[in-house]
Amino acid sequence: MKIAIYGKSFNQDFDESIRLLFARLSKQKAETYFYAKFAQYLQNEKGIEFKAAGIFDSYLSLDSNMDCMLSIGGDGTFLETVSIIGNKNIPIIGFNTGRLGFLSNIAKEEIIESIDAILHKQTSIEERTLLEVDSGGQLFGNSKYAFNEITIQKTRTAMISIQAWVNGEYLNTYWADGLIVCTPSGSTAYSLSVGGPIMSPDSHTFIISPIAPHNLAVRPIIIPDNCEITLKAESRDNILQASADYLSEVFSGKLELKLRKAPFTVKMLRLDANSFFSTLRNKLLWGADKRN
Repeated sequence: MKIAIYGKSFNQDFDESIRLLFARLSKQKAETYFYAKFAQYLQNEKGIEFKAAGIFDSYLSLDSNMDCMLSIGGDGTFLETVSIIGNKNIPIIGFNTGRLGFLSNIAKEEIIESIDAILHKQTSIEERTLLEVDSGGQLFGNSKYAFNEITIQKTRTAMISIQAWVNGEYLNTYWADGLIVCTPSGSTAYSLSVGGPIMSPDSHTFIISPIAPHNLAVRPIIIPDNCEITLKAESRDNILQASADYLSEVFSGKLELKLRKAPFTVKMLRLDANSFFSTLRNKLLWGADKRN
């Protein structure tokens, strides 16, 4: 099995778990291909030994024939992994060395059984929708896809104005601190913190959630993901901030974005023992009795 590995720094508590991970992959004779900067980090700062069948440093140098990619880090690292893979259809699974770990949901105590499950193909694939962003060349360069969300928000004290259309039909003008448009995957991220609903990954929807709206009657709205959303934003102080997942840019002047479903999906590798609903229960502490 050919396995790509992308990662960033992690604290000392995870050193032994990462050693166990690489030892297990080597014992099972998996071919491992490392992200160049992560390989340097493991060698130079951690002194962790590993066997690499090859090195990649970008989307262009990543072999499309990988069976899967391991993302080692938190949810932010997982989002970076998505951008490295792009449209190459390589399934991703996240090993969590961060905090909450909603996307990178494999805990260090589960590493051995998880690797064995991957190598013995006791897994399934979840298809995750992405947002495609058309800014007319104003923002993000070539990085025009978002796994979680697209956000427009203020940078100073002045509230901003965002006009929204759905399939060319006027929806609303949001006077707010900002606006989030997210995928079902992003429904457990920033959108959740501003009162947006949680959506199942296969719900084929987008969520539009205002951030601190001036009109309290304006609430999040769910729309089908076959719609095109147009956003036109401006601010009295002429400064806006736009974000696509972990990428963020400050923009001067008026901003117009067109958002639609991307023409490809991200494949998430899911262990047969895990599910979206079990992750909700474990990570959000659903059903936990605080009286005990």
